[in-house]
Amino acid sequence: MAEKILVVDDEREIADLIELYLKNENYTVFKYYTANTALECIRTIELDFAILDIMLPDTDGLSICQKIRENHTYPIIMLTAKDTETDKITGLTLGADDYITKPFRPLELVARVKAQLRRYKKYSGSSAQIQNENVIVHSGLVIDQNTHECYLNEKPLALTPTEFSILRILCERKGNVVSSEKLFHEIWGDEYYTKNNNTITVHIRHLREKMNDAVDNPKYIKTVWGVGYKIEK
Repeated sequence: MAEKILVVDDEREIADLIELYLKNENYTVFKYYTANTALECIRTIELDFAILDIMLPDTDGLSICQKIRENHTYPIIMLTAKDTETDKITGLTLGADDYITKPFRPLELVARVKAQLRRYKKYSGSSAQIQNENVIVHSGLVIDQNTHECYLNEKPLALTPTEFSILRILCERKGNVVSSEKLFHEIWGDEYYTKNNNTITVHIRHLREKMNDAVDNPKYIKTVWGVGYKIEK
């Protein structure tokens, strides 16, 4: 069955172009130019993905992102015409999994959609190989890779697929430093990483907030300056 993807952008040429490229990959596309019509779709259609423009005439994509995260965990990519850190950080903090700045190459967007969907399918347990994964336990932290549930001191952590993947990778390599670039490539599986890309940094910050892990003296995720992140054995 074709995955159902929501596309929201008030620039009709861009929305139509995204729709064309996604349909060429056999995805089912629900395209809207305003937030209100998109919100109705979110309420009534079981979606698998959302691509949201930040700037919309009736509200903004960040509000739609926040609304989706109230009830759904499927991946979200934010589109922004502004190459500013504030928009990117806000989107990631509200639960977006990735962002892409306009103007962009349609094939790059399609590649990111595919990468996010691969992770989401694994996250939601649709991959048969997931049945052979183990449970990771570390200092009150329990990561169940079979059900993709995470607990800290017996309390559930509500993690996005990206946050879950970061925590899993760090725990699997506990005692070793994992660079931001390595994390990025393992999670997204593409080559769109640059040294000024702060996507991983924002997700790490969000993880620490959810885990109540102090930045200055963290118990779990430690920053090794200039190198990456690690979880001690």
